[in-house]
Amino acid sequence: MTSLHDDENDDESDGKGDDQPDAGAAPEARAGLDPSGLAALITGGSRGLGRALGEALAARGARVVLVAREAGPLQEAVAAIRARGGEAHAVAADVGELDASYAIAGQAEALVGPIDLLVNAASTLGPVPLRLLLDTDCEDLSRALAVNVVGPFRLTKAVAGSMVLRGRGQVINVSSDAATQAYARWGAYGASKAALDHLTRIWAAELDGTGVRVLTVDPGEMDTRMHAEAMPDADRAGLAAPGAVAARLLALLAADPLPPSGSRLVIGADAGPAPAPGGAP
Repeated sequence: MTSLHDDENDDESDGKGDDQPDAGAAPEARAGLDPSGLAALITGGSRGLGRALGEALAARGARVVLVAREAGPLQEAVAAIRARGGEAHAVAADVGELDASYAIAGQAEALVGPIDLLVNAASTLGPVPLRLLLDTDCEDLSRALAVNVVGPFRLTKAVAGSMVLRGRGQVINVSSDAATQAYARWGAYGASKAALDHLTRIWAAELDGTGVRVLTVDPGEMDTRMHAEAMPDADRAGLAAPGAVAARLLALLAADPLPPSGSRLVIGADAGPAPAPGGAP
């Protein structure tokens, strides 16, 4: 059912659809993304798609900064990249906290220089088992919005100004099919991802012509901790590996021309028509 990624500052995202951008996005003919030498900042970097993207980008020559709340898994992710000869750094932080974003951006830029690529992959479901809206506490909705929408907004603000001055940059917001499909019990998560999708389109409209591009990515259903927490009885065999999804995303971003800024890309192995709601992602 819904898309998840693995990163509450450690979760994941999944989705359904095809690889086509939204029809309303303005055309923009630009060469594909070359990761070699890029400074990349990835939230939710200790697990799931965030970690997989960090590994794939570092393997292609990017200088990667991974962000997550839990220092242990974060250090493990960084160590794995370094063991393969890649450059990676850890910043332990919670993107949902009010004052976190500028501190994260500052630390990242001190480590790898001005950020060329920002991936907002950190996400939270809210309490599990998932609840009906009538049973959702206001504080839980606020937390989902803080991590899934406001955190990416603040972090984009923190790095986009430098991107504009340099005339180049890429922001990727990781979403879910819960942003476009009304699944019962997915209220806090779905509403926050829908807001993130539209925020992406507005960023793209406002940054048009600056050389800074903003995309939404729905990675489809992946075999991650977040998916397991949301759907403990799901058949794991049918879920995509985060590494495979990361490779597919980087292949799309390497296309020439790139998808138009403001596009919503559905890239999971399960891409296709959205299924009927089943109560899980």
